[in-house]
Amino acid sequence: MFTESTYTVERADRFIRESKPSLNPEYRLNYHLMAEYGWMNDPNGFIYSGGVYHLFYQHYPYKPFWGPMHWGHAVSRDLLHWEYLPVALAPGEAYDKDGCFSGSAVEVDGKLVLMYTGHRVTGADPDRDYEQVQALAVSEDGIAFTKYSGNPVIGLGQIPAGVSRKDFRDPKVAKIGEHYYAVLGSNDAQGNGLVLLYRSSDLKAWTFVSILAKSDGTMGDNWECPDLFPLDGKYILMLSPQRMPAQGEQYRNLHSTMYMVGEFDPETGSFQANFRAQVDHGFDFYAPQSAVDDKGRRIVIGWMDMWEQDIPTQRGHHWAGAMSLPRVVVPDGDRLLFQPVPEVETWRTAPYELGATPLDGELPLDISGDCYELQVEFEPGTATQFGLKLRCDGTGKEETVIAYDRSEGMLVLDRDRAGIGPGGRRKAAVSLADERLRLRIFMDKSSVEVFAGDGELVMTARIYPGPASLGMALFSTGECRVHRLRKWDLVKG
Repeated sequence: MFTESTYTVERADRFIRESKPSLNPEYRLNYHLMAEYGWMNDPNGFIYSGGVYHLFYQHYPYKPFWGPMHWGHAVSRDLLHWEYLPVALAPGEAYDKDGCFSGSAVEVDGKLVLMYTGHRVTGADPDRDYEQVQALAVSEDGIAFTKYSGNPVIGLGQIPAGVSRKDFRDPKVAKIGEHYYAVLGSNDAQGNGLVLLYRSSDLKAWTFVSILAKSDGTMGDNWECPDLFPLDGKYILMLSPQRMPAQGEQYRNLHSTMYMVGEFDPETGSFQANFRAQVDHGFDFYAPQSAVDDKGRRIVIGWMDMWEQDIPTQRGHHWAGAMSLPRVVVPDGDRLLFQPVPEVETWRTAPYELGATPLDGELPLDISGDCYELQVEFEPGTATQFGLKLRCDGTGKEETVIAYDRSEGMLVLDRDRAGIGPGGRRKAAVSLADERLRLRIFMDKSSVEVFAGDGELVMTARIYPGPASLGMALFSTGECRVHRLRKWDLVKG
């Protein structure tokens, strides 16, 4: 239908405008960002600028499948209401003819500058024969972007020895002192992911500084979408390892997300990691990117789907992919907490509260819905397992189960009966605080995000139940007590 010479932002915008009336709204989310039409994956260029949050994203506007990557673009004042802007980038130059891959944004002298990866297929096998370089695009108004005439700004000749000649992508730029620094994802072509560090004074001329971090053989064969940022006197390196071997119940997805907390020296390009952990313990969270806003908050948002799994909306719905609920990153000793942005509370309507209630067996609740926030606090008592069943159809055929297993000390997210999408279970260790389990759960049509405690653990999943599966129930094996349960519908204001 389209060839490399016909991909333009104008054509993409026109196609979206003409095609979006055909969208099937059944699984469209209410308070999460999706593509206006077609395919979405990684968040790109996340930045607070000009009084609004800009979020770009990997986008193929013509079909609900991955294709030659464009950059979609949306803005928001509260991280929940999003306004779609024209497509920002389309492939078409010699260096990006097969895709404008992931990257980031910085503000320079009132202009918004995007740094992204230009992707070019070089042979018969597009999965193996390709090259990647780094390029710039600049906007005076934050809407229309012009690719820099001197692209690429980091070329193949600047890849250091011992590093993959193909996988060289996803620049995340930050200004530290008088210089700009860019971290890029790659690997050593021997099965170990790594992050490269480059330095520049003007975003146009870049110098390789160091291999900032590298897998020890247990952290995946390629690293994508690195993000380096300061937080509370330390530096955080967040990244997405591909094909990372599972470690017990951790890192069970095909591709994962992790963060490292440590010390960074910009002059030498050294990073000493003192702590590392998984970012999200569920099924569907990848390629997160962070930004700092005018309140000084470090906010992270990720792609709320996963590669190489079934996405039901690709069949006749004309869209696929969504972004997670934005999360505030809070330091807590060595580890990080990930908490839902408080702006979501402004959407609350129809409050419901259940006071102290004994529980032994299953207790259906007289509330229902598919777009809500739920807060619940359990006192375990002698129960061996307890939790909630959400998006229930009343027969047990459809339900999403969130359970705590006392014997294992594990929180379990079970979507084996969650509808027409992929199934599976994820487990993660959660310690009870004062012998209580506190959960904060966000349901949005075809997604569920579970925050435990103060955000020390998050589990995210896409689910696709039928429209009649709206019920909720509490359950336990043995005696326990619900200290308090509160629920609000989340309705766009």
